Amino acid sequence: QVQLVESGGGSVQAGGSLRLSCAASRLSFRYYRGGWFRQAPGKEREGVAVIEPSGTRTYYADSVKGRFTISQDNAKTMLTLQMNSLEPEDTGMYYCAHSSLDAPLSPRYRYWGQGTQVTVSS
Repeated sequence: QVQLVESGGGSVQAGGSLRLSCAASRLSFRYYRGGWFRQAPGKEREGVAVIEPSGTRTYYADSVKGRFTISQDNAKTMLTLQMNSLEPEDTGMYYCAHSSLDAPLSPRYRYWGQGTQVTVSS
């Protein structure tokens, strides 16, 4: 069964850090783009960070550049999103995605995880 499972969400104060992980089952990021997206209540899902299969090229939303870092493990079965200097505006459900169908940060991917909640208080 194809599956993406996110973990690492939680509640932090502004300025804090969280590390999200996405474990892929029956999927590999070896040949497919993978990324992190988020959705706040009442808002559309938006791209946060995406990484190419090679691991050498990454894409970030302007709002998170310099604060978030996406990476993948050597086995290409796990994605990680290190989030530093968190802001209340970063609050939302964070989703892992696999197999891009469009531009890297466009939320058109073939596979999605169930999401993990991130809440940042001021």
